[in-house]
Parts: sequence; structure tokens; C-alpha cells
Amino acid sequence: MQDVFIGFTSITWKMLLMYGIGGILIWLAVKKEYEPMLLLPIGFGAILVNLPLSVVWEHEGASGFLKILYDGGIANELFPILIFIAVGAMIDFAPLFKNPMMIFFGAAAQLGIFATMLLATFLGFDLKTAASIGIIGAADGPTAIYVANKFARDYLGPISVAAYSYMSLVPLIQPPVIRALTTRKERTIHMALHESSAPKWLKILFPIVVTMIAGFVSPMSVPLVGSLMFGNLIRESGVLERLSQTAQNELAYLVTLLLGITIGSSMTADKFLNYQTLLILGMGLLAFVFDTAGGVLFAKLVNLFLPKEKKINPMIGACGISAFPMSARVIQKMANEDEKGNIILMQAISANVSGQLGSIIAGGMVLALVPLLVG
Repeated sequence: MQDVFIGFTSITWKMLLMYGIGGILIWLAVKKEYEPMLLLPIGFGAILVNLPLSVVWEHEGASGFLKILYDGGIANELFPILIFIAVGAMIDFAPLFKNPMMIFFGAAAQLGIFATMLLATFLGFDLKTAASIGIIGAADGPTAIYVANKFARDYLGPISVAAYSYMSLVPLIQPPVIRALTTRKERTIHMALHESSAPKWLKILFPIVVTMIAGFVSPMSVPLVGSLMFGNLIRESGVLERLSQTAQNELAYLVTLLLGITIGSSMTADKFLNYQTLLILGMGLLAFVFDTAGGVLFAKLVNLFLPKEKKINPMIGACGISAFPMSARVIQKMANEDEKGNIILMQAISANVSGQLGSIIAGGMVLALVPLLVG
């Protein structure tokens, strides 16, 4: 008789709390439409894995379907790699070719990664875990998962949830930070429009050259950079249009769905409900703030050396994070609110694209340098 009611008798308050957390993520996805493709499956996965006996994960020595997905997609890093192929197929680097200076904002906006690493170390996390927490600030979910899977697998759940949740909250996080660091006069700076077209040979050569440079400069970043650039090469080759569309749509949707529910399955109550999780969520938010501030302050610094007619709207700097193209849209909306008709979307997209590259390179550097410092 006891076995019949085991589903009820094995419930703990921690499991009930995880149902609430999963429900909140689903509510944010459905009601607020914050990254529903990610938050909805993450929330449902968190509920599934915390049901009594956790049969979806493992039971009586047999792996459940969520553990199979985890082992086949997260533990071997397949899902992040496939996501980057899809993202690469979505990116048009032409705006960056016309605004090459914007690539520096992709570097400046990685400030949050290293600032948060130092903070996490100060709070008692080991260097590998601190590096994994810092990557949250890149606003790049797949890179955060990739690094955490190598350095801090026990914290994969909170790190992944923080990365994707804050990505979805970019429209709420970035505007107040930007307004606190800029004046209205700075936010109404106009920038010259550039034609976004580029010769086909350049579009094809770019992903090949970038991959090779990454291989020499930061070999550990090659799996991420290479998959991103492979997706972009499929797009720009012009001879694989159907494959490019498949990567941008079916592949992106399917892998994101599987990635989300698998991330949710890592949110078991015993691993998720502890003070380290709260610290990680808090530091993840700070990392986003630091990244946004780093890009804006770098733009203001550059403006000190530019003539009046060539000054950069400092809001562009905030687009150096990897939340593509969400951050660029947020910045354009803010520009239009301060002065209707002020179009800075092209420059914002350029900085946003460079942020995608910058976060991957930063992730590769962390993977390469941290083991040397620890060892």
C-alpha cells in the first residue's frame, strides 16, 4: 500500500518550491513573452525532474529520457554547437564590414565577464566556477553552457537559467543602466547611415579567415567560433539556400526546445536550492550591468578623441553584448524615444554582431587560461 502512495509521501518542501520556480519561468514565457522558446521548456523541465522518484532522469538504474538528452546534448556539448550553427546562419556581417570600428565595442562589453570572475573569487568560489559564472555576463547562453559544462557542471542549472533569463530581460536591464551613464544630449547623437551591402567574396572569405585566426589566437574557442562561422558560410555561399533556411528555422527551433528542457532537468531541488544559487543569480545580473556599462563608457571614452561630427552615440556601446539582435532593437527603441527619427539601428547591429564574436573569443580565452592559472 505504501508504494501506491509513494508519489505523495515522497514530496518535500524543496520540490514544491521548484514547482513554483518552474511555474514562474513558464508564466514569464507565456504572459510576458520573455524568450518563450527557452523559458517555457526550462520551466517545464524543472517541474518534470523534481516530480517524485524523478523517473524522467533516472530510476532503478535506468536512464530516463531527460538524462539521455543531457548525456547526448549537454554533456558532450552537442546542443551549444548546433545552436551556434543556427545563429551563424542568421547573422549578416555586412553592417560590421561598413562599420569596422564597432568590433571594439564587442571587446569592451566583455568587461562584465572578468569583473564578475573577480567578484565570484572574492566570494569564495574556485577560479573555474568563478569563470563559469562570469561568462553569464556575455549574454550568450550557449557559451555559458559550454564553459560551465567544462568547469562547473554542478552549477550548470543556475548558470544556464541566469544566462537565459537575463538575456530575455535585456529590455528591462539595459535601459536604466544606459540612462544612468548618459545624458539626453548624448543619446540623441546622430550617426551617418551606411549601405549594408558587401561584396560576395568578402562575405564568403570572412567566416573562413575568422575561424583560422581564432584557431591560432584562441584554439579553445574553435568549436564555438567554427560552428558559428560554418553556419554563416552556409548562409553566404548562396548555393545552400534551403539548408540555410533549415538552420535558421527548423534546426534553431528544435535544438532550442531540446536545450531548454534539458537545462531544466539540471535544476534538481538539492542542487538548485542553496545560497550559491542565489549568489550566482545575483552575480549574473551584475555581470550584465557591468557589460552594458563597459560598452557605454568605452564609447564615451572614444568620443573624447573624435570631432563633433563623428561622435558615436554611446548607447551603441551597450550593444556589444551577445544578445543578438535583441540588444540592438532595445537601443534603437531608446534612440527613437529620445528623438523621433534618430536611426542608429545599423550601427547597433554592427556592435551586436561583434559582441557575438567577442563573447565566443572571451569564452575560448577563459577555457585556455584558467586551467593554466589553476594548474
